[in-house]
Amino acid sequence: MKLTKKSHACVRLEKDGRTLVLDPGGFTEADATVGADAILVTHEHPDHFDEGRLRACMEAGPAAEIWTLKSVAERISAAFPGRVHTVGHGDTFTAAGFDVQVHGELHAVIHPDIPRITNVGYLIDGGKVFHPGDALTVPDHPVETLLLPVMAPWSKISEVIDYVREVRPRRAYDIHDALLTDLARPIYDRQIGALGGSEHLRLTPGESADV
Repeated sequence: MKLTKKSHACVRLEKDGRTLVLDPGGFTEADATVGADAILVTHEHPDHFDEGRLRACMEAGPAAEIWTLKSVAERISAAFPGRVHTVGHGDTFTAAGFDVQVHGELHAVIHPDIPRITNVGYLIDGGKVFHPGDALTVPDHPVETLLLPVMAPWSKISEVIDYVREVRPRRAYDIHDALLTDLARPIYDRQIGALGGSEHLRLTPGESADV
């Protein structure tokens, strides 16, 4: 399949002429969902879920569908009957020709004083790609390409490195990187690449790779 990085946590996957988009949020380009056959959303935070953008995509593509957790589905499902599907940990489904398994239940801890919200990760086509959302979820299945939340208010680099070590993917591509400046990127690249134990890669927004 073809993987295209969009800004921050969003990626587009293309296979057999169909397109699956994950986490098109407010930090992502306006065209991220154009032509999407299906959209997966990991949780309700605005850098992953932009309600206006999703509504525009659904209105422009009457066959498009969304799979997401309850907190997001409740905000958009009434406008698109039968096209917004609620999922949770352990569920499996097919979206735009991609086989999807749902892993995880909670967002990473931002601070003990902040209540944790729900968060799910999506394992695509039997482990070809895994997008964990805002959590360091380890699926009970081998992962070829890990979409790695490289920098977030809830993480530190030692946790990111240990996450790569635990998942043991064939390769890890950075996501969740809008807050990471170009000045800091070489530090992350060097340390994750040297200590993670897997090939560590980075795509600029709009750049693609075959996975």
